[in-house]
Order: sequence, then structure tokens, then C-alpha cells
Amino acid sequence: MISSQSSKSHLYNSSIWGEEDVSSGKAAKDENFPVGSLLISRELRPHVQAYYDFARVIDDIADSEMLSAEEKINRLNGMEAVLCKDVPAPDRSDVWTARRLHNSFIETGVSFDTATDLLIAFRQDAVKTRYKSLEELIQYCRYSANPVGHFLLNLHKEGPDTIPASDALCTSLQILNHLQDCKTDLIKLGRCYIPLDLMQKHNVVVEDLLADTTSFSLRTIFNSLLDYIDALNKEAEDLPRLTRNRRLRLEAAVIVYLAKFLAQRLRNEDPLAGRVKLSKKDVLYSTLKSFRHFM
Repeated sequence: MISSQSSKSHLYNSSIWGEEDVSSGKAAKDENFPVGSLLISRELRPHVQAYYDFARVIDDIADSEMLSAEEKINRLNGMEAVLCKDVPAPDRSDVWTARRLHNSFIETGVSFDTATDLLIAFRQDAVKTRYKSLEELIQYCRYSANPVGHFLLNLHKEGPDTIPASDALCTSLQILNHLQDCKTDLIKLGRCYIPLDLMQKHNVVVEDLLADTTSFSLRTIFNSLLDYIDALNKEAEDLPRLTRNRRLRLEAAVIVYLAKFLAQRLRNEDPLAGRVKLSKKDVLYSTLKSFRHFM
């Protein structure tokens, strides 16, 4: 606990915290995949919710259209200080999510890395808008997506043998989201997660993502990324089998099915014409198919 006056004054500085919460307007209903769903046990659900709330706040900071890159990084640094050291900070709902997650980690013994790795990715989002290659994008997913799986596995006391399949699933979900939002990300945030080397290979430029429909060349790129996602989803099929906790095993199975459904929808539908989404039928079918993993 840092309680010196200099630290307190530094954290209350408006260049770090600003004067108000920063929200993207996103909510749980906007997510493709269940986060802290009823499949999670009642006693662990508050800890999952604490993690989700913190992740949503720092994501909103990184995606804010009102803050400069420097302001975003300052705020993210402030959130990390509260998370890791429980230092004094404004009594505000966005900052409180860091203090609540700090308490959750102390209570459960979950590694702080599962949250600080997210902060690495979101600091990167504040300054980086292009990715040269798929390898560079995968490295980003290591920090932006994979820690979520690590958190859930760590919280449920699962073994290290579950990590590779979890990483495959989380990376798949992240790239699927990039494909869904490729046009919106460019318009609102100036970001493009589609690898530039693939674009160059197929004579596509970033501005082609602003079109009303996907060109043949751009569709070739999307399908190439979806081929990689299919391979990730195949690897992720091991996750339910390796997961000991029955509830988490069922949740993992549902999400693997949903990832496959969304990948297929992105092959058949045009993300430039409108956001490609899962249907209620996809969710129901995935849930029913997954119950065999509950035994």
C-alpha cells in the first residue's frame, strides 16, 4: 500500500485520471461469447464479473475517441497502479474496478499477469494502428486475448496442460472479432488488424475496407485468415476434454462451437456490408451439443 503524499498527488493528477469515466457504450449484450455466464459456479461468478468489468474499462480507455494516445497510456498506467498496489485513486466507478479486481486476486490467488498482460495490449492499441504480418498479430493476441483464458483456468485451478488449447481458442476469438469489426475499427479508431503483408500480396490497400462490399481480393485475404482460425479451432477442441471442472468444461465446449459457427458465417457473409453476428439458433445448437461434455 503506497500512502505517501507525493504518490497520492500524482495519482489524482487530471492528466492521468481525467474528470470523468470513459465508456465506449459497449455492454455484455454486444459480446459474441458468454462472459461470466450462468455456467460459471455461483461462488466464482463475482470474481469473473470483477475481471470482466476491469477489462471493459481498460478496453474503453484504449478505444476512446476523446482521449489522446498519451492520455490513454497515462490512464492505463493509473489503473495498473491501483490494480497491483491498491494505491489511492479517485472514488469513481471506472477506477473502482481495478481496486475490486485487486481484492479478487488477493482472495483467489489468481495471477496478476492475467490483467497486466491485457494492459500491455491496450497500451499498444493506444499507439499502434497497423500489423505487418500474421505473426505480429498473433503476438498482439498473446496479450489482448489469451490472458482471459488464463484467468478462467487459473480461477478454476486447472492444470498447465489446458493452456495451449485455451490460447488457440482465445486467439481465434480475437481474430474473428477483428474480421467482424474490420470496417468499424478503421472508421472509428483508425486501426487495421488485417496483416499488411497479406494485403500487399493480393494488391489490396487498407482503404478497401471502407467499401460497401468485399472485393474478390479482400475475400481471398479473409478466407486465408479463416483457414488459420479453423486450425486454431481444431486445436481448441481439446480444451473441454482437458478441463476438469464440469461447469468450465461445458462453457469451453459452447465457446468452441460458437467460434466455429462464427467462422463459417464470416465465410458466407460480408463483414463490410454489415456486422456478421451469431444467431440465437447458433447459440442454442452450441449449448445443446456441448452437454455431452458435462458428464
